[in-house]
Amino acid sequence: MSNNRKRIAVIGATGQQGGAVVRALQASGQFNVRALSRDPDKHRALADEVVLADMDRPETLRNAFAAAHGVFLVTNFWEPGTDELEQATAAIRAAKAAGVQHFIWSTLPDVETISRGKLHVPHFTGKAKIDRIVTQAGFANHTFVIAPMYYQSLVRVLAPQKQADGSFGWALPIDPTVRGIHMGDISELGNIVAGAFARPDQAGRGEHLPLVGDFMSFNEIVVTLNRQGHGFSFKQAPKELFATSFPGAAEIAATFAYFQAHTYLGSDSRDQIALANKIAGRQPTKFSAWARVNFPAQAAA
Repeated sequence: MSNNRKRIAVIGATGQQGGAVVRALQASGQFNVRALSRDPDKHRALADEVVLADMDRPETLRNAFAAAHGVFLVTNFWEPGTDELEQATAAIRAAKAAGVQHFIWSTLPDVETISRGKLHVPHFTGKAKIDRIVTQAGFANHTFVIAPMYYQSLVRVLAPQKQADGSFGWALPIDPTVRGIHMGDISELGNIVAGAFARPDQAGRGEHLPLVGDFMSFNEIVVTLNRQGHGFSFKQAPKELFATSFPGAAEIAATFAYFQAHTYLGSDSRDQIALANKIAGRQPTKFSAWARVNFPAQAAA
């Protein structure tokens, strides 16, 4: 690969967000892509370079970012033992020390501020509080991207389950008539990130760029799927009962309460979404089109 192509280091390159970023950067043909991994020997074919980096070992980050023009960072709240603030702060400091010019952070809305302290959703608010650290670091360019509720979640962690009445579907603590869920195909997040690295003049001054393929209520999700031959149901579960049903359920219940009260993005984000689509150079996939290809037909059986 030509030496004049800017090197981008991608943290989380083996995950859904980071993997999408690696693929989009490679497809653009404009960058030298350095995938960062705790076990690089397992992933040698992943990118132009695969380099050791461990977010819990800050001493590995300086070498991982050496000679990199840009860094994409995502942290995994759900990984046991993760301290997102500590990991992100170490990465930001190491990137600045290495001379990185453009830093892109995958963030989420600040639920604590948006709800005026009424709702506690740490996996959103914890990321939002890191925004200030990125801004204050003084990179020549910095960008915030916002992942939506993944379409993929509906066939994974939020897959339909057998209900008490024998149907398959969902029992969740959210009013299914309220349109509050910004959704998207997470594999398309990389298009926004690659576009931001390519056009820092338009997306490198602290812009927030959300990936949004669709904006739906749960009723609309179910109707869309059932029109495609499924037979799913939805029942609104009492929040208090749901919150005690399994470990971590209280935060999930608060997350759905937030969607219902304020929407996923928390505000009118039409201008941000339009800019994100412009930077990506394409419109993201609608849920109906994604589900037609990706939602397993046997799920209705």
